Amino acid sequence: MVRVPYPRRVERTPARVAGPHAAPRTAVVWEVLRREFDRRPGEVLTVVDVGGGTGGFAVPVAEAGHRVTVVDASPDALAALTRRAADAGVADRVRAVQGDGDDLAGLVEPDSVDLVLCHAVLEVVDDPAKVVTALAAALRPGGTASVLVANRAAAVLHRAMNGHLAEAAQLLGDPHGRAAGRDTVRRRYDADTAGALLRDAGLDVVEVHGVRVVADLVPAAVADADPDGLLALELAASDRRPYRDLAAQLHLLARRPAAVAVADAGSAVAGAPDADAAAA
Repeated sequence: MVRVPYPRRVERTPARVAGPHAAPRTAVVWEVLRREFDRRPGEVLTVVDVGGGTGGFAVPVAEAGHRVTVVDASPDALAALTRRAADAGVADRVRAVQGDGDDLAGLVEPDSVDLVLCHAVLEVVDDPAKVVTALAAALRPGGTASVLVANRAAAVLHRAMNGHLAEAAQLLGDPHGRAAGRDTVRRRYDADTAGALLRDAGLDVVEVHGVRVVADLVPAAVADADPDGLLALELAASDRRPYRDLAAQLHLLARRPAAVAVADAGSAVAGAPDADAAAA
């Protein structure tokens, strides 16, 4: 990651998409996406946001001039998305499609998308391999996937630090990184397991970053007193091991190879070098 003071990067970003970048909890993801958009200056990209909810990512991306389809199972979330897009003046560039991530193959045309956002989805779907295969097939050759997953190591440490030692032990020992009882997700990942899932679908993992490396650990008073310092630290730690691997979430950027076909994941009704080694 380029070590330029964060406010300067915001200044180089169109003002209409700079807002969400100010949040330390999402700054790393936005920085990776900004660089991805900068790779294709002047192009209007076709973007699909799987599980995009009320449009926290989709609306700013549309404000940057791209066309976004949000696939989400919740009609209430999609209604809120529609209102949010209208309020932002981008209703013509945001499309809402109701559906589950598991049904993605039937909702998005193959070879039709430049960028897929799949954030906090693979933890909860029935079949993550099926979803990743579908999003890989939806990408045009050379297209990009932005994947955000829950990190097992952070969940173990969080529970242990809060005195829930039995839950921490369950998370550590469970093959899917899940605790019994009230756990809200079906599985958690590390960089290796998440990367393997994407590579098995024919994608090349080109970047891995930790998200919320320190943002969840800093007291609110400290964060409020020095927000720029927190942003700078979060960004600086995001691609450095071991800090990256202890983040609350892991963000993987993967690309469909331009010259390699991805197997068709199904018919559709609605179109619209190793990263760990590099980070070591």
